[in-house]
Amino acid sequence: MNFFVIADIHGCLHTFQEMLSHWRPAEETLVQLGDLVDRGNYSPETVALCQELSQDLPDKTVFLQGNHDWGMAEHLGPEGPFPDWLFWGGQGTLRQYRQYPEWLAPHAAWLAARPLVWQTEHVVFSHAGFAGVADPYDPLNRDGLLWRRGPLLNTGPLQVVGHTPTANGIFHYDRVANAIYLDTGAVFGRALTGLRLSETGLVLDTVVVPTHPEDINRAEGRLSI
Repeated sequence: MNFFVIADIHGCLHTFQEMLSHWRPAEETLVQLGDLVDRGNYSPETVALCQELSQDLPDKTVFLQGNHDWGMAEHLGPEGPFPDWLFWGGQGTLRQYRQYPEWLAPHAAWLAARPLVWQTEHVVFSHAGFAGVADPYDPLNRDGLLWRRGPLLNTGPLQVVGHTPTANGIFHYDRVANAIYLDTGAVFGRALTGLRLSETGLVLDTVVVPTHPEDINRAEGRLSI
């Protein structure tokens, strides 16, 4: 089974829907690297769609947790509030949920349950990647799986991550770390990239969908966390 990998969506629903039209469920597992919410214009609808895909195709979909997903879940969960999230795009996300108040708590709980990493023999998927630091699974660790910026550790298997937007809207392969950075800045008006990988981590193809203008919140898209 091959993989179809998508990184940070950030509420860019229409762009994501177009990307899904290129996914081949019969032969590919969809792996989404986290950050479904914040900054774009359609966070609730994006989470609802991903939740539906996860329920309908549990053996063909993997949805990982990103730092924005964790922030929303932390703010609304039993340990909340977590006010920092409000300054990363959370205020806009909460405004969007006013249209769907019944979705808010279930979506936060679903995001809280997303795994931080999913891996096979040849490929390791996470939001920000392993960097050889202590406690990478700690959600508050700024060099952990939710937050790492900068070089990653060569773990042997290929790492595929999002989180750090590429400068030119094109996915980047770091040969030294054997890592692919797949966040091509959809929420900044660049593009969402779908990466087709073989079971052994060979890049088979890429699909690039320019961001739909209606997805972009020009005010909040400038944030960088």
